[in-house]
Parts: sequence; structure tokens; C-alpha cells
Amino acid sequence: MSLRTTEAATELDAEMAVVRDIAATRNALSVKRVFGEPHAVDGVTVIPVARISGGAGGGGGAGTDPDREGHGFGTGFGLGARPMGVYELRDGNLSWKPAIDVDRLLRGAQVIVGFAVVCGTLVALGRARRPAR
Repeated sequence: MSLRTTEAATELDAEMAVVRDIAATRNALSVKRVFGEPHAVDGVTVIPVARISGGAGGGGGAGTDPDREGHGFGTGFGLGARPMGVYELRDGNLSWKPAIDVDRLLRGAQVIVGFAVVCGTLVALGRARRPAR
């Protein structure tokens, strides 16, 4: 196989990898991932709901220097999911029950407390530096 044929095959393989990653992203971010399978227990049907986020990357490459062999390429894919809550169907009535993310609440509280401590420290330092009247 000639060098040009090898380069063309490599480029085709790289392009196919990008197409596969894009297809995988599309399939992973489907509605089936957001709404789980319904579960029925004692006449109550529960449908779990999640927030799905994700993305894919691409790449490319070539060589511009005639003294060096050109190459490159790369792809990537990432997916994240967070529970949001459940839909509860009981006696023909549908209601939403949100999930409580305690870790997220604690992180938010830590940020607020940290901000309050910094502000309190700055106020105390400002008062300490004022000359007495």
C-alpha cells in the first residue's frame, strides 16, 4: 500500500470514529434516559426522572511541514445524570415528587457561610483600623 493510500485509510478511520461518537451521543441523550421504567407497587405507579447532560468532541489533523509526517485526530464523549424526582400516579392523580440532593444543599450552605465569614472579617478589620473618636 502506498503512503497516500495509508493516509486516506487513516483519515477515513478517524472520520468514522467521529461519526460513531456523534451517534453514541445522540443515542445516550434519548428520552429513555430521562424517564425510567414505571414501577407499580400497591396500586401506586412511580416513574423516575433524571436530568441528563452530555457532549462529544472531535478532532482533526494534517501535516503542513513537508519535512515531517503529518498526523492527528481524537474524539471524546461524556455523559452525566442527576436524579430529579419521580412522577407518582395514585388513584388516577399524577403528582411530582422532587428528589432532594442533600450534598448539593450542603455545598451551597458552605458557600454562603464562607461568604458571610469573609464579609464579617472585612467589616471587623475595617472597624479595627478606624481611629478612636
